[in-house]
Amino acid sequence: MQVIRSMEEIPAGLPCPVATIGNFDGVHRGHREIFKRVRSAAAELHGVSVVITFEPHPLTVVPSTKEIHLITTASEKEALIGAAGIDYLVVIPFTREFSRLSPHEFVAGVLVQRLGLRRLVIGYDYAFGRNRQGGVELLAQLGSQLGYGVEVLPPIGQGEHIFSSSEIRRLVREGAVNGVVPLLGRHFSLGGDVVRGHGRGKGMGFPTANVVTDHELFPADGVYAVKVRINAGLYDGACNIGMKPTFGGEGRTIEVFLFDFDGDLYGQKLRIFFIQRLRGEEAYPDPATLRSAIDRDVAHCRRILGDTLLHEELFEEESP
Repeated sequence: MQVIRSMEEIPAGLPCPVATIGNFDGVHRGHREIFKRVRSAAAELHGVSVVITFEPHPLTVVPSTKEIHLITTASEKEALIGAAGIDYLVVIPFTREFSRLSPHEFVAGVLVQRLGLRRLVIGYDYAFGRNRQGGVELLAQLGSQLGYGVEVLPPIGQGEHIFSSSEIRRLVREGAVNGVVPLLGRHFSLGGDVVRGHGRGKGMGFPTANVVTDHELFPADGVYAVKVRINAGLYDGACNIGMKPTFGGEGRTIEVFLFDFDGDLYGQKLRIFFIQRLRGEEAYPDPATLRSAIDRDVAHCRRILGDTLLHEELFEEESP
């Protein structure tokens, strides 16, 4: 997949571009169905498939009452879109100036003049342009004037559940990490770097890796059964997210204890896949009582993880 990071870099003369537009946070199952249709339509026209997205997220630039914590980082989103078999990813820098474009200016100037759009594939509720003035009806109207076709996809889901980034965020924030798998198509995960901590876990017989990450969205504080990928290795483990109330609270941390692992993790990168939440974070009267609780948590995690198959699509190529 070729990544284009400005409108000016869009190559001239792309053959019959078929595109979709959106933020695609999380690149969930609904997004991937849209990408499949884009690829299919491009093949019908002997053209190329194009995904157009924005960086940063428009809600971080345009004044809004909504606060958003993204499911994926920008690099993860790019990797997932690439794994979906898309030919070109156009990442438009979303600025105040760009946000002032009218729907007609965006369609005529970017989609038609620069990209040479032949067909646009969009979801039924897509809106764009200044103050989200543009919608499906306007896109179809402009398409008839400017020479591109519009294909509107119905809501994409399974049963009564529509695949939704906002629903995935809600479930993660509530700690219902096992509930996001049917929506994401994979387990929710965080990537990060291992840094030095206070060493308390090692002193209690549970050496933990302290992880720092640039992710914005975190599961609710508590203890989780997790799988952890380090290079080519995959390990079962227990993860605690929270404020360490037994030790007086020290700011939110992410700590993971890997089962049956022996080695130095400092400075290494790892990815934590959240399988199931065991409980919320609790304050214990002393370290000995905390150790007993960790013993029970580890035993519980082993039972859960022994029967769990990891659903992992991040950075893995899918067949077109």
